[in-house]
Amino acid sequence: MMDIRPSVTRTFAERLSGAITRSGLGKGDFAERANVDRTTLSHLLTGAGRQPRLDTVVALASTHGLSIDWLTGLSNIDPIEAELGELQTSFETPGPSPTDERLLTWFTEAADYKIRYIPTTLPDLLKSDSVIRFERSRSLAGTNETTIATTEARLAWARHPDTDMECCSSTQSIMSFAKGEGIWSRLGVAARREQLDRMVQLVDELYPTFRWYLYDGSQRYAAPVTVFGAQRAALYLGELYLVLSSAEHVRTLSRHFDGLIRSAEHQANSIGRLLARLRDRVER
Repeated sequence: MMDIRPSVTRTFAERLSGAITRSGLGKGDFAERANVDRTTLSHLLTGAGRQPRLDTVVALASTHGLSIDWLTGLSNIDPIEAELGELQTSFETPGPSPTDERLLTWFTEAADYKIRYIPTTLPDLLKSDSVIRFERSRSLAGTNETTIATTEARLAWARHPDTDMECCSSTQSIMSFAKGEGIWSRLGVAARREQLDRMVQLVDELYPTFRWYLYDGSQRYAAPVTVFGAQRAALYLGELYLVLSSAEHVRTLSRHFDGLIRSAEHQANSIGRLLARLRDRVER
């Protein structure tokens, strides 16, 4: 007989009951397949009284693919959940651009949920055609026309009144764009002013269904990721997406996003004014 505490006995009973339900078998068949007496199984399911014998626990676990650690509460993941967990993380190759049809499908599936988004450079749905062509010139994949079309589709999606989307970027990344620094050093003044004008117009038009926050990049770091409600998150790795559909993974990334918003130095309702000031400073 296993010497276990009453709380563990209750856990054992609850998890064993759940395993029986999930198996689709009746209690009698479940016991018989493990060569366990039906009366013994009934006592175990009460969660009180008789404690299970070790050979009984082993028989039930081995026959029905259960974990003794899980049955007794030492682990919260049973073998079936562990197997499903392997399917909750995957790599997917992007299409023609980070704004390809796959992302649009995920956006559609999460239409009733909040979308949370950390862009690689600028928010895709705000990009001008000139910036898209500039970025595509550095890529071997896709075409300008495909990327422009999917960006327009994203913008059309964001214009729906029921959309709920939050975006976070570092203040430094936006200032570097305005100044033509780093990856933007070869993008001309006219194109940068056009892009800033477009962002000024769109952040005002789309607010509050689209809310963009800027955090201090010297204090916080965030990798490019989109969290599609409670369903999945996709981290953009450049050559592929790391797609997470585990509820705990999605919650963790959502909490990370919450932290960025709490620490934001520029709130969504003031982004337009900041962008206008940056536009006015761009050399004519």
